[in-house]
Amino acid sequence: MKRAPTVITGTVGMDAHVIGTKVLSRALRDAGFNVVELGMQVTPEEFISVAQETKADAILMSSLYGMAELDLKDFNQKRMEAGLGDILLYIGGNLVIGRYDPKEIEPKFKALGFDRVYPPGIEPEIGIEDLKKDLKARGKM
Repeated sequence: MKRAPTVITGTVGMDAHVIGTKVLSRALRDAGFNVVELGMQVTPEEFISVAQETKADAILMSSLYGMAELDLKDFNQKRMEAGLGDILLYIGGNLVIGRYDPKEIEPKFKALGFDRVYPPGIEPEIGIEDLKKDLKARGKM
């Protein structure tokens, strides 16, 4: 029997908007995932450290305060140096300040190493279905 996939959730940087990650964490648990909920104001280094400790399969970050691009500028390099090149990375929320077209933001975060980028207000079930699909494709589910 395969173990339940482990996912890490939290808000990155100085973002204190934690309600969305709490809702997502609950939905992930209900869907059978092992969830490590880091909460709010999580540093990129903490995400990496906890992913190493827990042998996580995915990191799901949120950011609503608009500074995610700055918070994560070196994240991909740090995760590669930590040996986490195969971990799935998802991010969602208000990722930059001001009004923007999500189609313009997605390539920026994909260039930062993220597998999936979601606009604000996405239903948790959409992300969970994507996660299941991506984990299955990697033989982890």
